[in-house]
Amino acid sequence: MIVRENNECFQPDRNMVLGNGEFRPTDDVTLSVRVITRAGSARVARTAFELARQRRKHLTYIHKDTVFKLSCGMFVEECKHVALEYPDVRVDDVIVDTFAMRLVRDPQSFDVVVTTNDILSDEAAGLGMAPGLRIGDGDVAMAQATHGSAPDIAGKGIANPYAMIESARMMFGWLGRSRKNPAAVRIADSMVRAMTAALGDPAARIGDIRGSGDKASMTKAVIEALQA
Repeated sequence: MIVRENNECFQPDRNMVLGNGEFRPTDDVTLSVRVITRAGSARVARTAFELARQRRKHLTYIHKDTVFKLSCGMFVEECKHVALEYPDVRVDDVIVDTFAMRLVRDPQSFDVVVTTNDILSDEAAGLGMAPGLRIGDGDVAMAQATHGSAPDIAGKGIANPYAMIESARMMFGWLGRSRKNPAAVRIADSMVRAMTAALGDPAARIGDIRGSGDKASMTKAVIEALQA
């Protein structure tokens, strides 16, 4: 699970209230401003630690403070500071270059990963299915499959429903924990078991993950497991 800060870093459309994070003082020079704040770093780190505590109690923070000594350095400082509040969580850190390689080579060595707004989630999405949940400090969150849609295969019954179902499951889990609603947490837990059952059935599982089924059969298997 990758947790990232979605409002900061290099994205010029997000890191400024007014103006733009990119500018060209001359025809031959372009500058980009990277924004990192202590508040944003601490907030995303704390979210990741809470998730790690609910899962396998293992968190990895990704950075490049060997080069970006001030910006990544601030992110690392906040990760270390927040870590003191979670002595039950095992913490390690990896330089971003190395992580990009290890994510492809041995992704099973990670569980919860926290980083600044980076391309690592795009890389991870290429390894399989990618649900997503965007949350902030308020009462609003947005759940959706990550990194676009596939209109070219609409209506063909071959789109993998995993990311949409898992996004809904993440939303139920967030609603249950943020609002202290045990029923919503139970729904999320039931959806985990239902999806696991569907993925374990080759006849129900969709073709892009080595199954002989389609979108309808996989969705049906999840619903039947939930009803059971």
